[in-house]
Amino acid sequence: MQPQERKKILFANMAADGHFNPLTGIAAWLRDQGHDVRWYTSKFYEEKIQRMNIPTYRYKRALEVSAENMDEVFPDREENKGKLAKLKYDMKNFFILRGPEFAEDIKEIYEEFAFDVLVADILFVGAPLVREALNVPTVIIGVCPLMESSRDLPPTGMGMVPASNFLGRVQHQLLRWFARKVIFKEVGDFMNEVYARYGIAPVKGVLFDGWMQKSDLLLQSGVPGFEFKRSDMNPNVRFVGALLPEHLKQAKPFKLGYKLAHYNKVILVTQGTAERDVEKLLVPVLEAYKNTRYLVVATTGGSRTQELRERYPFDNIIVEDFINFNEIMPLADVYVTNGGYGGVMLAIHHGLPMVLAGIHEGKSEITARAGYFGLGVNLRTETPSVSQLRGAVEKVLKEETYRTNVAKLGAEFAAYDTNRLCEQHIMELLDSRAPKVRRLSGQFSLS
Repeated sequence: MQPQERKKILFANMAADGHFNPLTGIAAWLRDQGHDVRWYTSKFYEEKIQRMNIPTYRYKRALEVSAENMDEVFPDREENKGKLAKLKYDMKNFFILRGPEFAEDIKEIYEEFAFDVLVADILFVGAPLVREALNVPTVIIGVCPLMESSRDLPPTGMGMVPASNFLGRVQHQLLRWFARKVIFKEVGDFMNEVYARYGIAPVKGVLFDGWMQKSDLLLQSGVPGFEFKRSDMNPNVRFVGALLPEHLKQAKPFKLGYKLAHYNKVILVTQGTAERDVEKLLVPVLEAYKNTRYLVVATTGGSRTQELRERYPFDNIIVEDFINFNEIMPLADVYVTNGGYGGVMLAIHHGLPMVLAGIHEGKSEITARAGYFGLGVNLRTETPSVSQLRGAVEKVLKEETYRTNVAKLGAEFAAYDTNRLCEQHIMELLDSRAPKVRRLSGQFSLS
């Protein structure tokens, strides 16, 4: 690729680790290529970004709410009983209503830093409004499996796999209609009302389709081999391989030392940083394999680490807040996870088969794909029993096909020069557009 002209690039993210971490690698790469990279973010990520030597702009009008303090910021959130009611509440309050606030902040940033392109995670709801107000191209990063509706697939969010026969396809067609007209109609109408205030055309389809329709380019973390086939793929999609966090390259090395010679297999288990209930996944795995010939390495994300160490004081159990997965995954034999997209991407990268137990926050779509492509066992629950986990782990360890499938997909991932591809696609987008016209007429009301 020819040397690129230095561009001004503004990054932005929703305040959740799964939305932030995948962007850090490409941001660092663009910085190192000489581009002027800056980041609009919340207080929760400001320090991490500054450690990357990237200037930050803090929220001004935008509400400081993250995936971890939502109940504190929105005390009425708990009044919404049931997962669907809470999902609708979160889509309105955590996502949609924050859009005008983000856009107003970014419009002010533009006065100082007239960026050429906005790069944000796919659920950063300010992106369509910024695109409309400033006529600046937006690139969104797919930090989860493709969300856009397809005539070939069941509706997004249900954790279902493609139909294998005519009746199944008819069922999926009915479910897509039901999702659009019933399940997500209220939230979709709400989002379109917000869009209408700023002259943005309504979304065609369900609300998840909006982020695809209102952006110029989607850089999808992943490869075609980890995505369900669809005949109506959006032409703005570019698969770029695994977008991995920058901090992984800097994390303190984790060594198992002599323990590797004393145990038959190594089991790595995590439930991410957002899930605080260790009883869901960590405890059942530790119960299943305490005081056995298997070495269990558990990462808690900072939740009740010392308590678990005292509860399971066995020589074959290691419990840490965080571990550099680039160090431990090449040594592990199976990865037990709640299905976080970044961890799954990294496991594929290292050829590590999985046992998956996750449903909510979009994880059902990730675990469904892992199971469908034979990368591991999808337990289809967030609360597996000890016996379920033991059986699934033994199945993955015994049947070589899982490791073969992961290795094959890992080879597909390895063919992608991810960060260089991202830069190439962004520059091609900018080159294809006429010189931007600075337009500040879009008015945003926070009322």
